[in-house]
Amino acid sequence: MTDTAPQAEPAQAAGPAASVTMPIAKALNSALREAMRADEKVLLMGEDIGPLGGVFRVTDGLHAEFGEHRVLDTPLAESGIIGTAIGLAMRGYRPVVEIQFDGFVYPGFDQIVSQLAKMTARHRGTVSMPVVIRIPYGGHIGAIEHHQESPEAYFAHTAGLRVVSPSTANDAHWMLRQAIESDDPVIFLEPKSKYWSKGEVLVEPAPGMGGTAGMHRAVVAHPGTDVTLIGHGAMVHVLLQAAQIAEREGTSCEVIDLRSLSPIDWETLVDSARRTGRVVVAQEAPGHVSVGSEVAATIAERAFYSLEAPVLRVSGFDAPFPAAQLEDIYLPDADRVLDAVDRALAY
Repeated sequence: MTDTAPQAEPAQAAGPAASVTMPIAKALNSALREAMRADEKVLLMGEDIGPLGGVFRVTDGLHAEFGEHRVLDTPLAESGIIGTAIGLAMRGYRPVVEIQFDGFVYPGFDQIVSQLAKMTARHRGTVSMPVVIRIPYGGHIGAIEHHQESPEAYFAHTAGLRVVSPSTANDAHWMLRQAIESDDPVIFLEPKSKYWSKGEVLVEPAPGMGGTAGMHRAVVAHPGTDVTLIGHGAMVHVLLQAAQIAEREGTSCEVIDLRSLSPIDWETLVDSARRTGRVVVAQEAPGHVSVGSEVAATIAERAFYSLEAPVLRVSGFDAPFPAAQLEDIYLPDADRVLDAVDRALAY
């Protein structure tokens, strides 16, 4: 890549693994810019994504570069936005839809699960649905109702959708590129509380992580031997914090970043569970009938004879997301994760 390299700070030479440093929001922006430069059929749709650059400025500057016919400011009508994207995909375009906040996706939910997810199967594979739906999700921004929810289980449960969530700037950039190149619909969940967390973004994808398949691989974010901690999105940062505290107390925790919620990379998860014998699964979403529930159940099935303790879960409470003043009580933190680690070690 030459003219499509991430537009940020000067590259830091590191041989073939040259990289740039940027926040997650800018990593997403650079991915969108590269995809639009590479393929004129890629277009963006969403509320206030044009001259304003989106609520979180992820589309900043793209309207000026590509024009109003490729960066479309839409009415406040999520069902209409997604329905239009489906029609565009059927005509050969690759629309990338931005949902302004997680709780605003529900007016378009029927279009996603009844049409977008089913269209390819309905036409026996003759119709592709290369639609990406970007959803800023999760808490820790002190916002009001419908602005801090974690709706990932609805989409991971729906056959026909790919569902992914990056936790780092590098994954944000490359997973979005992979999502846009996919011929299947992708729900792209962005942990909004980490938009301005900086990280290294490789100028080229890491070996083995290119293409759609690489988008669905889990990674070991921190190696360990005593307990496996599994999470996705912003929760990965909480797990890394918990692992650091645990190590000071003599417990070695392995942290796994799921990255993909559908499909899930079971091989990486089960391998870690068999090595450590203890597993804690954490998420911001409520625990009942959740991604964490599926991860816990499948690990219990596939690694049963290697486990020294039940697979434990840490999650948000099974209640509507509370007022901002109570979010720190509702959302799991390192202390709640470490409490689960202690319980796992007590067996």
